[in-house]
Amino acid sequence: MAVDFIQDELEQLKRQGLYRKLRRVEGEQGATLTLDGREVLNFSSNNYLGLANHPALREAAKEAIDRYGCGSGASRLISGNMTLHEELEAKIAALKGTEAALVFNSGYQANIGILSSLVGEGDVILSDSLNHASIIDGCRLARAKTVVYPHCDLQRLEDGLKKAPAQARKLIVTETLFSMDGDEAPLAEIVELAERYGAMVMVDEAHATGVFGPNGAGVVAKLGLRKRVLFQMGTLGKALGAFGAYVAGSQALRELLINRCRSFIFTTSLPPAVLAMSSAAIDLSIKEPQRRLALWHNCRAMKEGLKKLGFSLGESESQILPLIIGDAQKCMDFSQRLLQKGVFAQGIRPPTVPPGTSRLRITLMATHTHEHLHRALKAFEEVREEFKG
Repeated sequence: MAVDFIQDELEQLKRQGLYRKLRRVEGEQGATLTLDGREVLNFSSNNYLGLANHPALREAAKEAIDRYGCGSGASRLISGNMTLHEELEAKIAALKGTEAALVFNSGYQANIGILSSLVGEGDVILSDSLNHASIIDGCRLARAKTVVYPHCDLQRLEDGLKKAPAQARKLIVTETLFSMDGDEAPLAEIVELAERYGAMVMVDEAHATGVFGPNGAGVVAKLGLRKRVLFQMGTLGKALGAFGAYVAGSQALRELLINRCRSFIFTTSLPPAVLAMSSAAIDLSIKEPQRRLALWHNCRAMKEGLKKLGFSLGESESQILPLIIGDAQKCMDFSQRLLQKGVFAQGIRPPTVPPGTSRLRITLMATHTHEHLHRALKAFEEVREEFKG
């Protein structure tokens, strides 16, 4: 039959060790999870500050539903532009130190929409080789020439800038904190190259928002580059514990995207409860800096503990610790064995990461306790010994 290829594709994924299936989480998203009916330690969440369950977010969502209802009813250009949208955008702009901001329904929608709105045929995008899939797809949709430079390779980036046609609009796009390796882009040097060659810079602060910089404003703010990076994208559903995404920049950028960005124009807007949660999360990120301090303490403790056990964690200096295994099936077997010991550290395989670099993506949260870390390190040590045999 014509649809037999579907089963064939599934069997091929299984043979390659790339088959995926969903796990069911029951209850709250916290430092511990009830996963498929069993409580485990959670080292696979982007809920870095532990805000997803915070009472302030719960209360904000309830109040928003009581006042504004459940749904937004339409896209923002029809009747879905609510007070809460504009209040949240003003709060994001203040946090990021920009003239304006625009909220999107997800980070994926933000990246594909922003990139395809800013450049087109005849233009050039220069993109880091380890950029997120949403950036890759945004480059494709933009129909500009895309030059992919090796990860954080400034010389190859400069080579690409030199070769770009003089009349072309040039846009460098990079994550500030890379989601699978946990390392930072050399952003100050990238900005200097952009200024030298007349290029624009767009950054993805998805994993830096709430974690780095003053009040959790991100890497751009940490490095004092707010006035030199034109387009700052980020998400609200990771460290901030809510949902959605944003772009922060000039008022003119906001107006252009409202008029041109298809992923913004042609979708029902975010509902009141989500907007209120995001707004409350930004307030908490500012009012409770101790959450970032707790997160960094846990990051140092876990990294030191894993290194003492002989594990290599790459160049990460963040809350994301990539423990490289290499082989996809071995990686998943390691992850499964940890899970059997009560530690959830998800294995990451191609196409999310390059072939041969399958890894456990270990993420820390501010709400992990010393006991959580101790138990996890003990499990890592035991599984490592099993795999040696």
